[in-house]
Amino acid sequence: MAVDPRKQTSLHCLYYWAEQAPDRVYLTQPYADGRVEDITWKQAADQVSRMAAHLNSLQLPESSNIGILGKNSAHWILADLAIWAAGHVSVPLYPTLNGDTAVYVLEHSETRLLFLGKLDGTADGWNDIKGHIPEDLPIISLPMSPRDDTPKWLEIIKSQEPAEPKLPDPDKLATIVYTSGSTGRPKGVMHSFRTMISVADGLQQLFPVSSDERMLSYLPLAHVAERAAVETQSLYYGFHLYFANSLDTFQEDLQRARPTLFFSVPRLWMKFYLGVNAKLPPKKQKLLFSLPVVSSLVKKKVLRQLGLDHCRAALTGAAPLSAEIVNWYRNLGLELLEVYGMSENFGYSHANRPGQARAGSVGMANPGVEHRIAENGEVEVKSPGQMLGYYKNEEKTKEDLTEDGFLRTGDMGEIDRDGTLRITGRVKDIFKTSKGKYVVPVPIENRFNHPKAEVVCVAGANQPQPCLMVLLSEEARDELETGADRGALEQELAEELDAVNAECEAHEKVAFVVVVREPWTMENGMLTPTMKIKRNVIEDYYNRKMDEWFSQKRKVVWEF
Repeated sequence: MAVDPRKQTSLHCLYYWAEQAPDRVYLTQPYADGRVEDITWKQAADQVSRMAAHLNSLQLPESSNIGILGKNSAHWILADLAIWAAGHVSVPLYPTLNGDTAVYVLEHSETRLLFLGKLDGTADGWNDIKGHIPEDLPIISLPMSPRDDTPKWLEIIKSQEPAEPKLPDPDKLATIVYTSGSTGRPKGVMHSFRTMISVADGLQQLFPVSSDERMLSYLPLAHVAERAAVETQSLYYGFHLYFANSLDTFQEDLQRARPTLFFSVPRLWMKFYLGVNAKLPPKKQKLLFSLPVVSSLVKKKVLRQLGLDHCRAALTGAAPLSAEIVNWYRNLGLELLEVYGMSENFGYSHANRPGQARAGSVGMANPGVEHRIAENGEVEVKSPGQMLGYYKNEEKTKEDLTEDGFLRTGDMGEIDRDGTLRITGRVKDIFKTSKGKYVVPVPIENRFNHPKAEVVCVAGANQPQPCLMVLLSEEARDELETGADRGALEQELAEELDAVNAECEAHEKVAFVVVVREPWTMENGMLTPTMKIKRNVIEDYYNRKMDEWFSQKRKVVWEF
């Protein structure tokens, strides 16, 4: 693997493109008032250099940790780059954190200054976080910050002369990424500039990417998935990056970007799928897709309405997506590729290759990556993107790395003779029934694919059999509230349950489906910021109801 010497780090990349293509637009940012701002490579580099000069003037200790809190925006990325240009370390915080966790990250990381970005208290944790930010912590407000009583990015760069950037040593600590934390306190994963850039370097050996690409940034930049797939790639390859304004304008933002590459997580792929099904029911799809000429026109129209008709390849990661849903997208003509990675290897681990994708697998090891299965069935990986360790937690670092340098992923998996990896579950997710039999929930969850089920969770520790909790899609919930036939949906869910159980071992057979009342969201703590279920939180919440549900002896139990 050979990184271009002119692009050894993300910061090198910024100044490379500012010189090579100064007037080409790098970042496009929409605002709530309808205004859309374009920032060229030259302008981006200039703003970064001016902010770096300001940070230098503050005389912070060398390699200080500096926080970034806010939803995705053009200036989130510029702040990240300015921190590096001043020789410091960036510490992203999820905008959906609660106040207690936010203050834990700020204190644990010894953050010296905070860039406060796009937040408004709707669909983010600002209302809780704002009361927990230490009063003595200096803050610089990015555009769309909820604070107007702090120094502001735009005002600072107007008055500040640009500094000569400090181009970093690739092996220097660049960022501390706090895990989204499906269990316990988040851990601070330390990455160097070299581990971060490895994902872009490896991709060029798998897939042709050029400066003509377009991507939309909307998943949290505080997570390595968006940082690797979007921020790092755009900087390395020099392509145009667009941002989403809000959930309400998402389709409009997607249409503006017309992405050629698109990255999403299973929860959102599922939402898109359910949205199409609501407008074009599966039975009608089956009929239209069977007609040669009509089929092509309908599929193109569906992709166009999704905003993905220009997309050459789409990625899905962070959690499993069922083979049935992957194949549905691929049947539409979208090259949907499952990828696999972790915070601890900056998302650089495994990927399906274009034209060689195997639905239900996460593909083969990326260039430079080694993989193996441990005796307990756990996937172990050694990657060029591997972390330097956990911040201030040497004991956990030693626990998660083998003596010969492989990362213990916590995932269970199987590698076939071609080197293709299939993830079969999480080591810690396995539970025992009251009969003493082990149940692995993920494969069962992946088989339950009712078109109105948005997300499911298999539970039942210490019960006679497992059960399956299902959150219906928003469209399905609205239909029920306005008088749709509940009996018909119950019959369909029961039939889906029978189909799932037909493929289960006797001890795995699901006793019943529970249709839950309360949506699972990041705000109520049931989803991580990357929209994975927090299994322990969900199980704890519903555990008190299990005995009652089992006593009903019904195939489908309604919580409402």
